[in-house]
Amino acid sequence: MNRFKTSKFKNTTPKIAKKDGWINNVRAGSFSCQGNHIKASTKLVAFNTEQAGGGMLGLSSVKPGSDGGWTVTQISCHSDLVTDMDFSPFDECLLATCSGDETVKLWRLCDPELQQPSAPELTLCPGQGRLELVLFHPTSSGLLAVGNTKSPLIWDTSRQDTPLAVLEQHGDQLQSMCWKQDGSLLASSCKDKMLRVFDPRAQLTPVQSAKSLQNNKDSRILWAKDDLLLTTGFDMMRSREVRLWDSRKLSSSVSSASLGTSSGMVIPLFDDDTGLLILAGMGDTVVDCFEVSASEPFFSQVSHCLTDTSTRGVAMVPKVALDVMSCEVMRVLQLTDSCIVPISYQVPRKHSGQEFHDDIYPNTVGTTPAMSAEEWWKGGNKQVEKVSLHPDKQPKQKAPPAKQMPAKKELASGRSKEDPTRACSTSSSPLSTPSSSAVPSRSPSSTSGLSSGFLHSPSPSQSAKAIQSMMGPTSKFRHIQGAVMHRDTHITNLRGLNLTTPGECDGFCVNRQRVAVPLAISGGQIGIFERSQPGRLPETALSTIQNSVNVVDLSWDPFDTHRLAVAGDDAKIRVWQVPEGGLKETLTEPEVILQGHTEKIYSIKFHPLASGLMVSSSYDLSVRLWNLESGEQVKLLSGHQDQVFGMAWSPDGELLATVCKDGKVRIYDPRKSTAPVQEGPGPEGQRGARVVWVCEGKCLLVSGFDSRSERVLYLYSADSLSSGAVASTSIDISPSTLIPFYDPDTSVVILTAKGDTRVHIYEMFPEEPYFIECSSFNSPEPHKGLAFLPKNECNVRDVEIAVGLLLTKTTIEPVAFRVPRVKKEFFQDDVYTDTAVCWEPALTASAWLSGSNGQHKKISLKPKDMIPVSEAPKEAPVRKYLPSSVYLEEKTDEQKKEELLSAMVAKLGNMDDPLPQESFEGVDEDEWDD
Repeated sequence: MNRFKTSKFKNTTPKIAKKDGWINNVRAGSFSCQGNHIKASTKLVAFNTEQAGGGMLGLSSVKPGSDGGWTVTQISCHSDLVTDMDFSPFDECLLATCSGDETVKLWRLCDPELQQPSAPELTLCPGQGRLELVLFHPTSSGLLAVGNTKSPLIWDTSRQDTPLAVLEQHGDQLQSMCWKQDGSLLASSCKDKMLRVFDPRAQLTPVQSAKSLQNNKDSRILWAKDDLLLTTGFDMMRSREVRLWDSRKLSSSVSSASLGTSSGMVIPLFDDDTGLLILAGMGDTVVDCFEVSASEPFFSQVSHCLTDTSTRGVAMVPKVALDVMSCEVMRVLQLTDSCIVPISYQVPRKHSGQEFHDDIYPNTVGTTPAMSAEEWWKGGNKQVEKVSLHPDKQPKQKAPPAKQMPAKKELASGRSKEDPTRACSTSSSPLSTPSSSAVPSRSPSSTSGLSSGFLHSPSPSQSAKAIQSMMGPTSKFRHIQGAVMHRDTHITNLRGLNLTTPGECDGFCVNRQRVAVPLAISGGQIGIFERSQPGRLPETALSTIQNSVNVVDLSWDPFDTHRLAVAGDDAKIRVWQVPEGGLKETLTEPEVILQGHTEKIYSIKFHPLASGLMVSSSYDLSVRLWNLESGEQVKLLSGHQDQVFGMAWSPDGELLATVCKDGKVRIYDPRKSTAPVQEGPGPEGQRGARVVWVCEGKCLLVSGFDSRSERVLYLYSADSLSSGAVASTSIDISPSTLIPFYDPDTSVVILTAKGDTRVHIYEMFPEEPYFIECSSFNSPEPHKGLAFLPKNECNVRDVEIAVGLLLTKTTIEPVAFRVPRVKKEFFQDDVYTDTAVCWEPALTASAWLSGSNGQHKKISLKPKDMIPVSEAPKEAPVRKYLPSSVYLEEKTDEQKKEELLSAMVAKLGNMDDPLPQESFEGVDEDEWDD
């Protein structure tokens, strides 16, 4: 990079993972040793812990487990402090450790959920005192560099008795060492302020050395690009610095940069593919990123990332484990006292999430060793074969046959499961699942009329279809805008919010008049807040519903704004009646208590048409139907083999759909059979799922996870569940389950999860393209839930198609989703079809149970004083430009001469006017005298 050439990495942005993406239950110690305290492979993360005097290591995984969380376990490695560790670049489960007990051990690790080995695969005993450093060779298998107090050792693990070489003893404490990328040289830094470069196969003494460091405090050394070395340490004034050196001339540095004054050592991490350098100071709350170049400017700062907690160690995740579809070029794991925080470095790109940007992903070093330790020692210089990071060129992982989508259905959806352009869709795209089969062939042989030598003019409808086939399907909701309403409508100063409701619960519930929020107060208390009384809540104690047990789910009766059903962890459902005007005193006695489940309840759902009818699911693997009027159980549905993630009634109220942890989606007809009438394969991931009926009840939409823990939307035909999903689209990677809200009038589904900041919006279709992604809405801070109001709460004058309430840690904020329109003075009847009166029952519970069916009546949302836009008067076209005859009118020579003279006179001005200097005042004669 030179100063006139723009770097493609200059805008690389660090993104600290949300707190639910942190690895918790970590007890990192603060030890005096030369290692980085944490290392990562493509699969595992190992780190120092304070247990057993530092002789134990903590172990977790790079990616979350099937339950959406990280398992942290410990391994008893050494009888003394583990001073350093390193994962093999060719085996993601092989870890080398060294210790103050003077041994090096190689461990064959497994997933953190499984039992770890009690003994190492190999133990090396150099017998030269405390060991400080261990480092795998970058090109050869089974080759280690081990550093004791004063000298590096080169060790072939297949020869356990003696090392291959014991390099020259240093004058003081060995502080750091690093292999060159091609594996030919080994560099070291020492407390004696010397930098040394060794060629272990040629001689035991350094080939280059110089007293280059300015301070004997702790230092680190890395190989940068080509023959450049990079060190971090302290200058003579004890300020931290980073320096760049030419390994062929160590007497003076090429460049340096000051990093401020602090006592903690700076740990460097370098990515050879991008030239990006991470600098993290021990005990600091800052992680800096620089771009390193072999020419001026040598150091260019890219980012300055402020972290929540101080650093105890840092590690870089290998390149092949990155999310390349999100333009992630680097991922750093920050070890803190109690957790590990992932920091993702991403290059902002226009089509991030849809395309692989090969210009920022050169081929990177693979995971197959180039040679054995013996071959290297005999003079071999083979290099590790480089591999592409393009998802299409990665080896495909075979999924279990029972959970694969049928090939025919994959073709119908237009994409195979491994298609990378579907991963991590973050930008508004007009087509999230394009179908190649929908685009007609454009070869000359298939073009009508060309064979006869004439091209027929297409009709206007044909032209429109041709344009649509080229541009992709469009949606009138593509540019939908979400906006938080004015602060006057907010309920603020919420306190004691319960943030630990189960994943099957939406977090809170709302209706037209009030909001119910579980509180983290003993006795399972629920706060009831009137929507008609926004503003700041008083500091005094509030009147609440005393549920007496922890709340697992809650729901308002859709036909009675005063009735609230609450499921508790005691397997009971309590139905409460909120008095008119809201709570004036604490409620302690429920209206009805429903008993029947034998274990804790998952979730509850009211029937969409029949009054007083509700369904519940429980840990006892049953789904039960309740009649609230009689307070009795009326149906018991069976067939689930594991946890029920979600339930949904069909729009006509006849069928009930469920999605289960056993990997199945089921449809029940509760009045006809207690067993499912249909069953099909569900999401592959088992971290959670939700289900909702879409497309007038023709389809089921399931939000869940795939086998790679990626959040995915699956679309099923309600008539053929056994055939599997007809289409799917990947959303992103996050541990929380997306909760869908579907608007049947617009076929728009709005999805978000507890703890997210982004709200995803799609328009749904029962045939191709199935999903059209619309603009998303981002909240300024992570929200705890999003619940929606009935359609009649929308302000049609602002073209609102949905209004929800956003629950944050301390507020409840209304959010409106609007469609941008020019002529807002007219009623947008193409957006607002007649809507169902879902807030009034269509029939009673007893009528429905006896076999009757009903449907909601429909009303128009058009105000009386608005004219539909389809009936708006046509405006006469306004001419924007003068007719061409004005410009084409010929002028005579006399007219042209007159115009020219007039223009010249106007520029010269009037000759009779006095000159400007004539108005200046002169000087009196006597003022000229001395």
